[in-house]
Amino acid sequence: MSTPPVSALRSRAAVSAAYAAQGFGYAVVVTSLPVFKDRQGIDDVGVSLIVLLVCVTAAVGSIIADVLAKWRGSRVALSVALAFEVLALVAIVLTALVPGLALWVFVAAFGIYGIGLGGVDAAGAMQGVLVQRRYGRDIMGGYFAAYTAAAIVGALAVAGSTAVGLAVVMPLTLAAIVASAVALLGAGGFDPARAAAPVGRHGKAPLPRRGIWLFGFVLLAAFTVDSAVSTWSTVYLQDQLLTAAALAPLGYAAYQAAILVTRLLTDPAVGRFGRTRVVLAAAVISLLGCGLVALLPFPVAAIGGFALAGVAVGALVPLTFTAAGALAPARSDEIIARVNLFNYVGAVLGAVMLGLLADSPGLGVAFLLPAALLVPVLLTARRFRAPVALTPSAPLTAVSAGGEAAASVDD
Repeated sequence: MSTPPVSALRSRAAVSAAYAAQGFGYAVVVTSLPVFKDRQGIDDVGVSLIVLLVCVTAAVGSIIADVLAKWRGSRVALSVALAFEVLALVAIVLTALVPGLALWVFVAAFGIYGIGLGGVDAAGAMQGVLVQRRYGRDIMGGYFAAYTAAAIVGALAVAGSTAVGLAVVMPLTLAAIVASAVALLGAGGFDPARAAAPVGRHGKAPLPRRGIWLFGFVLLAAFTVDSAVSTWSTVYLQDQLLTAAALAPLGYAAYQAAILVTRLLTDPAVGRFGRTRVVLAAAVISLLGCGLVALLPFPVAAIGGFALAGVAVGALVPLTFTAAGALAPARSDEIIARVNLFNYVGAVLGAVMLGLLADSPGLGVAFLLPAALLVPVLLTARRFRAPVALTPSAPLTAVSAGGEAAASVDD
């Protein structure tokens, strides 16, 4: 295995830092919501609407990242998206520091944060695929491991600041500083390459729409699982299984731990067993996990089930962006931006649909919904096979003579 050039190593470190800043900031924001809920005098419905707003504006942010990437490259798109997050975090801190600040400022701050969130999701994946192509092997799992590890640190930072009586603005301010540092210092390390399709006599080759829908559905299924467990695992353990309040968060903790371990193991596993087998194994394990939650209404079984459910999220998300980026390497930025939109559909589906099923048939049985969405993923596993183009020497604009990408699922 050849050693990547120093520039590729630097780009990998910069993109990893962007993923870490994203994970840390998001965890700080969502775990601070209960504090802001009390300060702003909003109820659970209001919190749900704010979460929905973030999902909607995140989709807008992903589209903006696509436009910026086509115009100036994904390096610029990622820096701009991080700047949106910094602006939003500063505004959120101000709402905590200035008593009586209008509620619309607080809501607007979360809307802006959603734009930055979606932009970093999309542009970060674009950058990750570009750097991965220079490495000639799978490294996307490492990026998402950095995200998950930083998210755990962010959640602990909020819990720690609350426990010792510090204001919640401390971790929020730290998140803004981290995002600012990555935007300013990391921008020089982001990959400057642009995945722009060449224009021939017939214009640009059409995007591989079937492939976008296929991999988009896989991402939707993964984020439905993620949203379902993140939103409802603690509620299910505490309210329906009558688990002690101190133990109820263990379901989510086990889930996040499983995601982190899976993401650390994904790249080596792909190198040894191939993407298809890793996808199959991850989907089957998570199916079993959701089934445990649905069919065995006991705290130990539920916590174990939530942990197993995290395996799909840990492996499928990075592998889906990798496979989507290989559909048409010359237009990977556009493809990734479109596939990323399915992320937010899954987030809303997992949070809202399970909530609607909470009373009847019950939250436990409701976890059969994300399980059902994982079943078709088993049928898509062979589409994840690594294309020949994933080599250090493969040019970004490599297309066939007819203008179609050689790795397209539509072939």
